[in-house]
Amino acid sequence: MHITLPQNVKTIIRTLEDAGFEAFAVGGCVRDSLLHRSPEDWDITTSALPEEVKQYFRRTIDTGIKHGTVTVMMGSDSYEVTTYRIDGTYEDSRHPTDVTFTRNLTEDLKRRDFTINAMAYNERDGLIDVFGGMQDLERKCIRAVGDPRERFGEDALRILRALRFSAQLGYEIEPVTRNAICELAPTLENISAERIRTELIKLLVSPHPELLREAYETGVTRVFLPEFDTMMQTVQNNPHHDSTVGEHTLRSVSAVGPDKNLRLIMLLHDVGKPQCRTEDEEHIHHFHGHCEVGYDMARAIMRRLKFDNDTIYTVSTVIRYHDYNPPLQSNAVRRAVNKTGEAIFPLLFPVKRADIMAQSSYQKQEKLQYVDHLQDIYNKIIAAHECVSLKDLAITGRDVIQAGMKPGKEIGQVLEWLLEDVIETPEHNTPEYLKEQLPDLIIKIQKEF
Repeated sequence: MHITLPQNVKTIIRTLEDAGFEAFAVGGCVRDSLLHRSPEDWDITTSALPEEVKQYFRRTIDTGIKHGTVTVMMGSDSYEVTTYRIDGTYEDSRHPTDVTFTRNLTEDLKRRDFTINAMAYNERDGLIDVFGGMQDLERKCIRAVGDPRERFGEDALRILRALRFSAQLGYEIEPVTRNAICELAPTLENISAERIRTELIKLLVSPHPELLREAYETGVTRVFLPEFDTMMQTVQNNPHHDSTVGEHTLRSVSAVGPDKNLRLIMLLHDVGKPQCRTEDEEHIHHFHGHCEVGYDMARAIMRRLKFDNDTIYTVSTVIRYHDYNPPLQSNAVRRAVNKTGEAIFPLLFPVKRADIMAQSSYQKQEKLQYVDHLQDIYNKIIAAHECVSLKDLAITGRDVIQAGMKPGKEIGQVLEWLLEDVIETPEHNTPEYLKEQLPDLIIKIQKEF
């Protein structure tokens, strides 16, 4: 078994070997290499103690020296070099109370999460695979190293990592490992929102985001996303749907591209439906108002998971407008762009298509044709550089002041009136025309205010 190591990795390993120590590439970089993927990072494990590692490299950073990790700088590239270690007792499902350094590679590999991540490689010794990681790669299986209850007890985030690797690789979780996930899922309460958010995003942008279903079935989402459990349990007796809200959601997430914001939008776009469901006399379900309710719920969920403000704004705003269907007329579409926001409106196209593709066949082609026509009109508006917001208006507040209005909030109202005119009639967006309107508008604003 041969793995092509980057030159810097070879240099680090050979330097430590020449000094009398063992050193191997380890973990995800070995797994990805065996899968013929390009590793994002190359981690190295060694029998050398941190102080010994630092002796042999000119530039090092003590990034995690308490736990045996030294970052070696090679030019502008950095490589984590970690001493073989044995973890002590875990008391918080997150961190060992202490670590003990060892000279034994197998002892170090024992503490790793899954067999496919517990392989090491160097050019002198080849592949070191003590726990059957290569076999599990061939079987397409996610299996914990040793007792899965112990591994998940050491760090509960490994529960989510198992689900994430399953989604990224399209592998099944080995039954004993899955049973341990079901049993220990509640311990995810000990994990920070930031760490959970990171794993959730990796799962969502994976090739198989629909495997979030596994997180529901194993009780994992109950801990950090109980709203999704409610969605999975909410029936939609409606011609437009043939599944629960949750199953529709999973389909829609898979139907959109692997973009973080788009997949978050699809995950949460119908989160308000369970609260809004009503039933008419024919036992048909309706979900009036679910976009506004979903807007508020999505913001609360993302704040809980510590998302940044830009992501919260983008995702929640698209959710608010994902069912907004303006008339297929240029002036109506310009108003729609102004209402939703110029950055938000184009996101509605992939969202609407994914939503439709995840629905029943009822009127599906008509719905898709509507979106196509809507996008055609939008593209023509953009190509013609038609004004849809104040920043594109041909005059500014300074022009209003020069026309005789005193500075104040009333200037904004005058500009809004002009914008309404221009959105309705794009050719009116000239300085000459707009300035001609100012005297009458100033009189109007003075009467109203």
